[in-house]
Amino acid sequence: MKQKVLFVCTHNAGRSQMAEGYLNACYADRYEAFSAGTDPTAVNPSVVRAMGEIGIDISGQRSKEIAEFDEQEMDVMVAMCEGGVCPFFPWANEEIHRSFPDPAALSGTDDEILEGIRRIRDEITGWIDETFGER
Repeated sequence: MKQKVLFVCTHNAGRSQMAEGYLNACYADRYEAFSAGTDPTAVNPSVVRAMGEIGIDISGQRSKEIAEFDEQEMDVMVAMCEGGVCPFFPWANEEIHRSFPDPAALSGTDDEILEGIRRIRDEITGWIDETFGER
């Protein structure tokens, strides 16, 4: 039976979207990933582009409010917040708090921002490989 993993960040626009897409693409045999935000906005198009560069299409994903998952049991909830308010989610059997930089906080030219998103993507995917690939 697949473990259910919920990735949560503030806007559900970047970090948690990358994590959801990557875990579902690479470890779908063992995990079913979801993502949500405490204050959802819209999926960042540059994040979609950066994930596409590694062969993962997240263009069909949407930003979701964490309340959409109320009373849905999750095996793991990963709070990806960097400072700020970390969510309370009582339906998770295990909570992991792992901070990653927020792509929305990047500044510079479009190319500089995309390069920053690539670094965050690589940090998140490497952490997922180490954390969930070993289970």
